[in-house]
Parts: sequence; structure tokens; C-alpha cells
Amino acid sequence: MRRVPRPPHGPVAIATSPWIVVGAGVVVMVVLLFVALGAYRGRSPAPDGARPPALPVPSAVVAPSAPTSVASPVPALPGISGRASGLPPSAAATSGSPSADPTVGSSGRPTATRSPSRASSGQPAMTGRYRVVQSFDGGFIGEVAMVNASARSRGWTVRLEFSGGRLVTAWVEGVPQGTIRESDDGFTYVSGVEVSPGGSVSLRFHMERASSTPRECTVDEVRCGGL
Repeated sequence: MRRVPRPPHGPVAIATSPWIVVGAGVVVMVVLLFVALGAYRGRSPAPDGARPPALPVPSAVVAPSAPTSVASPVPALPGISGRASGLPPSAAATSGSPSADPTVGSSGRPTATRSPSRASSGQPAMTGRYRVVQSFDGGFIGEVAMVNASARSRGWTVRLEFSGGRLVTAWVEGVPQGTIRESDDGFTYVSGVEVSPGGSVSLRFHMERASSTPRECTVDEVRCGGL
């Protein structure tokens, strides 16, 4: 008779029996499960109904406001208080009062100023020179040539006086005509346009039955040359 072989012992038996490996794995898993449950229960859970601690709320961050302009204090002037609305007498005198203006009188009204008739160098502003342009029977044609020696444009006035005679007409060469005012002994001619600085103009006139040499010839009250 043949003998039945005995089952192997030791590691060989474990390797040949897979259910043993599975059982050992289950046991290990159960042990690990109990260990995990014990660790979870070891914690101190919060009592029922207790609220979780409130987290600190960060303080509100206030956005920086737009910079506001602060008016700097007005420097105080000597003799002026913060409530005074006017200037002290000393400041009013320097700030320009009507009396400080040389063209304003004591009454506060502007006073008319008369422009000088002579240039700054002492020479007349308008110079005139008399001459006879043409002589004929019973009369002649005369001329007063003028030059503006000042630094600004200006008008002019010519005054001529004769011993007797009669003015026929008077005219200005090349410019708009002015105004003639006759008198018993002569006439006055006022310009109708100003003469520019350094410019010249000529007044001519026709006289009858009069001497060719006038008794008086003036330009802006200054005696003419050529007499």
C-alpha cells in the first residue's frame, strides 16, 4: 500500500494555504480600525449646544480721505487787526488814493494836463518856416513849412497877421484839410490831421492887397523862421 503524504509544516504550509494570509490581513485591519477609533474618541469634543469660538474680526480699514486744503493764515500787517476791513492810513497812502495821483485833484476829479509845446531838448515840438512861393500883381502866395521835431504824432496851429489885405483861400499840401478862422488882421489855421514824428507838412495861402511880409507868424505860439 502507498503511504499518504503528510501536510507540510511551517512557512511552506502558510504559503500553500492562502486563506491563512487573508485571515491575517483581516485581523490587522480590525486592529488598526480599533486603534483609529480610540484615537478619535480620545479627543475632547465640544459640548452639545456650544458655539464654536468666534474668530477675531479684523478692524475696518478706513480709506484715506482726500487731502483737504487748509487756508494758510494771512500774515498780519503792522497796524491792521484781523477784524479791520480797511487799510491803515500809511498803507492807504501807498496803495494809491485819488490824492496820490498827480492827474487827480483834491476833489477826486481828474484834472486836465497840458502837453508841453516844446521837446525835451528845448527845441519847439513843431517848427515852422515862412516863405513867399509866388508874387503877382495884387497879391501873392505864401507858405509855412512845418516839421514835427517831437517823438509823437501831434496836430498844429498856424497864426498869420498882415497889415491890411484879404485872405482868398488857404490849403494844406497832400493831407486832409483843417479849419480856417479869419479875423480883421489875419487868420488862424488848425490842422485836420496829425503829423507823425519827424514828418513835415506845408500850409499855403493866397493873399490879396497885403504885404508879403506878415506882422506875425507862429506855429503853436512859436515864431516862424525865415522872417
